[in-house]
Amino acid sequence: MTTNRDGRAPLGDRRVRRTQKALQGALIELVEERDLSRLSVADVAGRAGVSRSTFYDHYRDVHELAEAACTVMIDELIGAVPGPGAVSADPARDAPQKLLAFFTTLAEHAGLYRALLGPSGSARVIDHIRRRATAAGYAGARQARGKATVGATVEAAGEAVRQGDGDPHDVPAAFAAGALVGVAADWLQRGCPRTPAEMADLTWPLFTALYRRD
Repeated sequence: MTTNRDGRAPLGDRRVRRTQKALQGALIELVEERDLSRLSVADVAGRAGVSRSTFYDHYRDVHELAEAACTVMIDELIGAVPGPGAVSADPARDAPQKLLAFFTTLAEHAGLYRALLGPSGSARVIDHIRRRATAAGYAGARQARGKATVGATVEAAGEAVRQGDGDPHDVPAAFAAGALVGVAADWLQRGCPRTPAEMADLTWPLFTALYRRD
């Protein structure tokens, strides 16, 4: 297999994408069965039907695979969360609905997110979620001030996060992101005792209080 300068397989290769999808799917299945910290490269490779050497062609370790497997889902989750100054034709209805979508998706993959956000989870993945949520909140604030479209700003901020170029220092957005991760982790660790709708109803007033401008 042809590799890049860092020894990784080229991302544009169709076979590479197929193998990565298989590895990511295997990880998601295994995390539903036991903690992420107990999974080995051999476990994931075996479930995906590939060799350990093939695994290392794509990822350094299981935690890097976990981040890759969750990136798309995380970005979809974060995109559903209302940020500071979120613009909507009917914010009183739309913002709580976005929070409902956020908690519903968490519940649908409770085993995965419980493992990733819990005490035995991945600090790397938690940091990824926090930074992406902060970037989305920063984008919402800029949109509200009329400085950019939310889509363009989320993409620019998200690209900076992915490239390791840093993330915006926005205190309200960072505060909200940290709080949201904490609330989600606590809910998941308790076995989701409240419904997603109840969580959205309880969380929305906190967002309202945080972003209220007198």
